[in-house]
Amino acid sequence: MATDTNLDDAPCPIIDSLKQIGSQWRLIVLHDLQDGEKRFNELKRSTGASSRTLSRVLDDLQEHGFVDRRMEEDAPVATYYSLTDKGVSLCPVFDEIQEWATEWLDAEHEEGAAEAETVQSTV
Repeated sequence: MATDTNLDDAPCPIIDSLKQIGSQWRLIVLHDLQDGEKRFNELKRSTGASSRTLSRVLDDLQEHGFVDRRMEEDAPVATYYSLTDKGVSLCPVFDEIQEWATEWLDAEHEEGAAEAETVQSTV
């Protein structure tokens, strides 16, 4: 007799990965740090995240091993963030997403614009 398997208990690398990096803010911060080490306020400006959100996201990414934090005690005190090797290993994934978006999302926008022009010309 076959036993039922609970899908929630089955390991899935995609779901496990998305649990670590899948939030909007985590992806934005990881993508932003591809350009190199940044101070907290630089990340805040470039991502548009609130201080509270950014702090929480950086703590989560650090806890999961994607981001390193470096503190400089000299005046003014500054905290710097950079990608670890694990974080850097995601760079090709972002490149692939960019290629996919260029091919598929740009095509959808072009189709939508063409449909809008057709509707406008018939009105």
